[in-house]
Amino acid sequence: MKLSFALPHLMEIAAISQPWEAAVDGPAVLRIARRAEELGYDMVAVPEHLAMPPDQIAHSGSFWLQSTVAQAALAGATSRIRINSAVTILPLHHPVMLAKMLATADWLSGGRIMASFGLGSMRGEYAYFGVPFERRGAMADEYLAAMIALWTQERPSFEGEFVRFRDVGFDPKPVQRPHLPIWIGGDSDAALRRAARFASGWIVSYRTRSEDIPARIDYLKSQPTWRERPFDVSYSLGTARMTTGHAPSGDTRGSGRMSAQEIIDELSRYKALGVTSSSVPVPPVADEQACLDYAQWVAEEVRPRL
Repeated sequence: MKLSFALPHLMEIAAISQPWEAAVDGPAVLRIARRAEELGYDMVAVPEHLAMPPDQIAHSGSFWLQSTVAQAALAGATSRIRINSAVTILPLHHPVMLAKMLATADWLSGGRIMASFGLGSMRGEYAYFGVPFERRGAMADEYLAAMIALWTQERPSFEGEFVRFRDVGFDPKPVQRPHLPIWIGGDSDAALRRAARFASGWIVSYRTRSEDIPARIDYLKSQPTWRERPFDVSYSLGTARMTTGHAPSGDTRGSGRMSAQEIIDELSRYKALGVTSSSVPVPPVADEQACLDYAQWVAEEVRPRL
């Protein structure tokens, strides 16, 4: 199983943030990412919101990064680890600009950028950008098709309702072929149909119980657009700790210190359900060094036995 490391202070969600994270600044995040790479973790990921509506701040906080800018900075600070987003809110970005940003980061990193796309659920955030909330699914599907055209066609052309271009010059292309990996976040039938059509991975959210993952994978692979290919399913040990609007769910699994065997047993259960990628949340610790010590313990005591 692939193991990602959750970088501290990329957001300030009350349900999962720890007090010491507030002292972690940008250079410290980059330093911690380098240490995660040294320890052999496979991936780090950057969550995103762009403008938090007032009624969401209590649970979600207002501290969020723009995912692609942060991915580029992390790529510059590392040399091997893969760098994902989790998730980029696709309809709030112009697809030509976002395709260019991601291709640039992939080219500069030597082919280590991934992108996880979702729709987001905050209607108020869409209003700030003048983007129709009710059309976000149709926009996401079209944006994905347009971005893939930009990444894969020599002189890209695309004609859609929301975006169109013809015979444009668009270089550099991503280093990765046919294009950088796309994962889809979300648990609705529409999200799974989107993943079947466009993606090489699915991020499972709190809306899906772990025991329901096999049925949802079957639904995804039953779609007429599905073609057999390597496909990742990501589900963290801490996923169940949050619910709608990032509010605490009351589920404490993954919030305390587990033994190495308990972690291995739970991740093995996930693997049997079809999960291929996960992360182990850091339990309550005192400071950054204790976080890194825990990350090293997981890398040495858990990862080799997965």
